[in-house]
Amino acid sequence: MTQLCDTTFSTKSMSIFERYLSLWVFLCIIAGILLGKFAPNVATTLDSMSINVNGAPVVSIPIAICLFFMMYPIMVKINFAEVVKAGKAAKPVTLTLIINWLIKPFTMYAIATFFLGTLFLQFIGPDATDLIKLPIGANLNVGDTYGSGVVTLVGDTKMLEIPLWRSYLAGCILLGIAPCTAMVLVWGYLAKGNDGHALVMVAINSLTMLFLYGPLGGFLLGIGKCPVPWQALLLSIAVYVALPLACGYISRKWIIKSKGETWFKEKFLHTLTPVTIIALLITLILLFSFKGEVITNNPLTIVWIAIPLFLQTILIFILGYVLAKWLKLSYQNAAPTAMIGASNHFEVAIATSAMLFGLSSGAALATVVGVLIEVPLMLMLVRICLKSSGWFNQKN
Repeated sequence: MTQLCDTTFSTKSMSIFERYLSLWVFLCIIAGILLGKFAPNVATTLDSMSINVNGAPVVSIPIAICLFFMMYPIMVKINFAEVVKAGKAAKPVTLTLIINWLIKPFTMYAIATFFLGTLFLQFIGPDATDLIKLPIGANLNVGDTYGSGVVTLVGDTKMLEIPLWRSYLAGCILLGIAPCTAMVLVWGYLAKGNDGHALVMVAINSLTMLFLYGPLGGFLLGIGKCPVPWQALLLSIAVYVALPLACGYISRKWIIKSKGETWFKEKFLHTLTPVTIIALLITLILLFSFKGEVITNNPLTIVWIAIPLFLQTILIFILGYVLAKWLKLSYQNAAPTAMIGASNHFEVAIATSAMLFGLSSGAALATVVGVLIEVPLMLMLVRICLKSSGWFNQKN
């Protein structure tokens, strides 16, 4: 299959950033908590550098910069000119799209609602609340209700106070509708899968997100009574997906034309290798500087959020793997198909939650928990694939 994406590791090795991502995430959590405890004004000052709409902070400028550099290296690797050739592997591509967009978002909503809103509600706190940004363009007064929230004044800023578990639910939803990160190329390689299929799906999912992420997010968040207007979701897609995608596409063409494809792959992409994860880790430090008090007061918060995310990932993996067997796919296509559905595009989820709800929101915390558990969990699924490879045909 024609290569659709250039990777700095040629999907054959993991840099120190990818290999030890869980460790870096853990260290950044500690750093963020310590920053929030001993230098709270630093994170607060950075977050105050924002673009406001009707007095409400909408886009944090420092975070927007970090999140752009998180997304751009992923987008510039994708050769979108070859996406149309994905039809050569119609069955695995179709299965992946069905799981990612017709099944996964709704199972995430159901699982997260049951665990966070029912089973773990007493642990989270039935009366616990979270302060999030007002919806973009909403003309609301203090005391007004919006969704499940009430407008309240925090200092000189209007904020929306909603049940804390619903804020966590919103973060889980944003993870559930953000399929396939660039890291899935690593998982596919480690499982000895078809690199071409993984590359195809990275490109197709990046394009599909432009059209489905906003509508699906608005629909599911609305059902969950998490107050987010459509224009906010669409703006988040424009800022965090469309902008880096356009910059990646344009700069890729210009660099290859000016310097040649060999220089682009061997020099330029090599330089970008650590950029996405460094930007992610800086963002995590800021996120946890705001949530340090919540975590130290109730460290089990991470556990309550991680359990539904863990179960969702396992469910989607099993579903994809079993359906791939039923469709008589080869192991080389079945393994990446199952793992693409199970993995999340956590960069987009973090970006969207920070933009829609704020860095200090429970929704942002939930997306960060998704990063924390993804690497060890996906490595476990890789081992499962390798041990069960004999269940499938080996023919490509």
